[in-house]
Amino acid sequence: MGHRHGDPERAGAGPLRLATLPAVPSLLVDLTPLRRSPSFRRLWLGLSVGSLGSQLTVVGVSYQTYLLTHSTAMVGLVSLAGLLPTLVGSLIGGAIADSTDRRRLLIATQILLAAASASLAANALLPHPQVWVLFVAPSAIACLQGVDWPTRLAAVPMLVGAEDLSSAFALQSMVNNLAMVAGPALAGLLIGRLGVTSVYMADVASYGATLIAACRLPALVPSGGGTAPGVASIVEGLRYLRTQKLLTATFALDFNAMVFGMPKAVFPALGTRLFHGGASTVGLLYAAPGAGALLASMASGWVRHISARGRALVVCMLVWGAAMVGVGSIAELWVGLVLLAAAGGADIIGGVFRVAILQTTTPEELQGRLSGVFFAAAVSGNRLGDGESGLAASLGGSQFAVWSGGLACVVGTALLAWRIPGLWSDRQPRGRQPRGRQPRRSAVP
Repeated sequence: MGHRHGDPERAGAGPLRLATLPAVPSLLVDLTPLRRSPSFRRLWLGLSVGSLGSQLTVVGVSYQTYLLTHSTAMVGLVSLAGLLPTLVGSLIGGAIADSTDRRRLLIATQILLAAASASLAANALLPHPQVWVLFVAPSAIACLQGVDWPTRLAAVPMLVGAEDLSSAFALQSMVNNLAMVAGPALAGLLIGRLGVTSVYMADVASYGATLIAACRLPALVPSGGGTAPGVASIVEGLRYLRTQKLLTATFALDFNAMVFGMPKAVFPALGTRLFHGGASTVGLLYAAPGAGALLASMASGWVRHISARGRALVVCMLVWGAAMVGVGSIAELWVGLVLLAAAGGADIIGGVFRVAILQTTTPEELQGRLSGVFFAAAVSGNRLGDGESGLAASLGGSQFAVWSGGLACVVGTALLAWRIPGLWSDRQPRGRQPRGRQPRRSAVP
């Protein structure tokens, strides 16, 4: 079988013994990174628990804000308050991730995130909980998550080989989407039975799991010992991005789709007016993209065999935009739900290729900063997309906002593919090892 790549530890060691499992069918999510790298397995298991806990807090904060203020506008303001901290945290956090041991940074962020969630629990226990805490603590969490996400993403290429990066990100996307689907349901159950404090305490406990996972990782020091964080470090990352047309194009594709192609702000109007439903119909519209993303990530085993990553990314974005044109044009609920699920699936598969390109075209010492820029672009694109769809709806109605945004997504994607030929010629590199790992002869002849 040739050489086998992976962690210094014996693949499959430990209580899970994943190396003994049979090969996974190509259609299902590829478990190879979990079998080959015990360290990635720990990172992934910690992410699985932590993602669920984070979703519990998201629901808890929204519910408690509305309970205290009886204002949906205030709920929106609490969410909006986290935008700037997320952008600042991701840019600064990416620079820090390129300056120090990423394992230590992950440990520090888990401790601080747990403390922020604990402050929400303490506030909820007060006889008269304070609304200002619901602004400050979630904003702190947003800033810390802006540090945590680029650090976690930059750590992955140090734990798995280049040929496993797509599968590794698909595994991470799967647990993130599972948490987005299961988290709100579990939060509702906990709040109904035990009160809102319980979701915050469960989140604190989840950070305990991520902390244990981070402590068991090997040292993850960037090449050369790292670059001192600061404005100059951030500028260096942005300058590198400007010289990489392919990488810039992947960021632009995602930003274009986020701004024009996901009109979540008009889902309430679509559910009540176009589809003549109520709150449950609106809920289905919000849930459909996440459900499609979850299903696609669970059936993503085939992506590791796609070498034309840029071309695949373009196709995914075209599917996304075309699906939105259909949602805005066909006044049938089941059709709309299927198309939204297809868009969510295209988004997550496109994300797999996008991150694979990022991680294989960016030097290890710049991984944190470029991952931070990627995270900042995704967050800002989401927020701007809500504004764009709301403005378009005010001009031409909710259906116009959806189909025109989808059309803009398709046109923008086509223009980028035309202007950046590298999107069509990009191919996945083969054979690169995690730094510091030497290939070992497989035990199987």
